[in-house]
Amino acid sequence: MSQESMIEEKNGAGSQHFHRGLLAGLPVAIGYLPIAVAFGVISRTAGVPHLAAVLMSLLVFAGASQFVAVELLAAGAAFPGIVATTFFVNLRHILMSATVSRKLPDLSRSWLAVLAFGITDESFSLLSTDRRSRLSGYYVLGVIILPYLAWVTGSLVGVMLGGQLPEILESSMEIALYAMFLGLIVPEITSSSSRFKIALIALLLSSISYWNPLFDVSEGWRITLSTATAAFLGTVIFSGDDYDE
Repeated sequence: MSQESMIEEKNGAGSQHFHRGLLAGLPVAIGYLPIAVAFGVISRTAGVPHLAAVLMSLLVFAGASQFVAVELLAAGAAFPGIVATTFFVNLRHILMSATVSRKLPDLSRSWLAVLAFGITDESFSLLSTDRRSRLSGYYVLGVIILPYLAWVTGSLVGVMLGGQLPEILESSMEIALYAMFLGLIVPEITSSSSRFKIALIALLLSSISYWNPLFDVSEGWRITLSTATAAFLGTVIFSGDDYDE
């Protein structure tokens, strides 16, 4: 960390920033718990090894891509397709982390890497809408640590509960996957006509590849190719449109 940050820590300011970050991140952590439990249960139901499911939450910490990975594993998708699909799903995290890093000019690259790992859609929303032009690294750490612990704990609880809950309840938890994606995509496509059109293109391409017998590829590659093609067409066709609305 920078000399300025070290002075802050000695003066107790770092602890204050951290506590404020914990309070800011607490609602996000509470919201993560039920979704994480659902992830653990769905992973168990899909046949993912217990340790693998928990390690996924520990090392990946990205709900959308974890749900996608589990669904693709259950569908028997090939490993390269799963990697490629989750890469595209998580690509937005690069942009989110880069945006937040602009408010952390005093931190070393190693600290930025640690904080970037904990950035999610919800924590990014908190940090990006903060009107302060500079943020304390301790504050950002406080914001991300409780959601991370809640996600890992909830995943562990879900894995432990899986197989012990009534079958109808376990199968109903799969709706959490669709609810999460709707929660991510609806605010985006309703705020921009270009994003809405790109989402329609992706849906059309995915439907064509699913129903057309000429596209004899795994589900993972079908999703990957549809997403990449829609993004490319959107960039070409709607360049300069209302992305920033």
